[in-house]
Amino acid sequence: MTKLDIPFGRPWIDDAERDAVMEVLSGHILTHGPNCHAFEEGFAEMMGGGHAVSTSSCMASLHLSWIDLGVGPGDEVLLPAMTHVATAHAATLTGATPVFVDSEVTTGNMDLDDMAAKVTPRTKAIGIVHYAGIPIDMVKVMALAKKHGLKVVEDCALAVEARVDGTHVGLFGHTGCYSFYPVKHITCGEGGMLVSKDPETVKRIGEFRAFNYDRSGPGPKVPGLYDVKGLGMNYRMSEMQAALGRVQLTRMPEIMARRETNFRALQTGLNAVEGVYVLDSGEERLKSSFYCAIALLKGDLAPWRNDIALALNARGVGTSVYYPHPIGRLRYYRERFGYDANGFRGATALADHAIALPCGPHLTIQDMADIVACVAEIVAAR
Repeated sequence: MTKLDIPFGRPWIDDAERDAVMEVLSGHILTHGPNCHAFEEGFAEMMGGGHAVSTSSCMASLHLSWIDLGVGPGDEVLLPAMTHVATAHAATLTGATPVFVDSEVTTGNMDLDDMAAKVTPRTKAIGIVHYAGIPIDMVKVMALAKKHGLKVVEDCALAVEARVDGTHVGLFGHTGCYSFYPVKHITCGEGGMLVSKDPETVKRIGEFRAFNYDRSGPGPKVPGLYDVKGLGMNYRMSEMQAALGRVQLTRMPEIMARRETNFRALQTGLNAVEGVYVLDSGEERLKSSFYCAIALLKGDLAPWRNDIALALNARGVGTSVYYPHPIGRLRYYRERFGYDANGFRGATALADHAIALPCGPHLTIQDMADIVACVAEIVAAR
């Protein structure tokens, strides 16, 4: 077979994005300016509601969210065992104790029964992740949170345009946090966005992410004079990043159409291969963002995940792993908090037996067919 050229992720950027960045560079405002404000407004409009503030990364948005909620030492925060380590780091940096919830193997999302079982008197909040863009049922999450008086922060790093009952994820909890890393739905190179239904929350966090400057004093506004209302961070986005993001937003309809078409083709083809199951919500009311296809290997295939991934790579098919370990199995969290490295059955199955396959807009239906053919051939040879 001819070697394929199917990268896992590739930014979809052309002259419109380049021109927008060069326009910024030809001016004099490089950060915290009109492009950031316009990007925030455009992102909130895309979501169909809420308010938005740009940040330097999704992890910055998460960290700001936990700080805004007053989470800290003595508090427990429920988090998914199966997620990027940034989700856990953001909460742990406040001094809170992360308590990890196991995963459903059908969706990759937090197991709601395990979540309920891990609520204690010290639990202050729940950090949700919409795994690979597959939305968790936020109606059930918010009901559990209300029952116990808990706050909710949504990590939507892979979930742009994912929806629950027609409402964009990120608009259910206290905040929703987004990533614009190069292989995400849209990119700013690096960068993030924080959204909330509450304008006061966004205003407060927006000030905190920019040192908590206060320029509201009496008299003329002399450049360079300010006070500060309290502690703050520097988690701002640059104008170049925002200009890139603004153009990327205009591509969203086509990006999402291509992603869904590619995902459905890949899902249909791979589910026909014995021993392979592609994760999905299974419910029309839970609309995925189609970030990638998570192919879970079952039965006799399961132990061969690494070999199958390497065989695909050798044929030119890009793969990844979402994620390589349950967080409690990572050395820092295992040693600091004493988690049982084998205590997360569902998350462990995903970490050890699943392959992430690409379905981004840089690829075609023929690419999906080639991926399926490669997987089928490699599996048949086991």
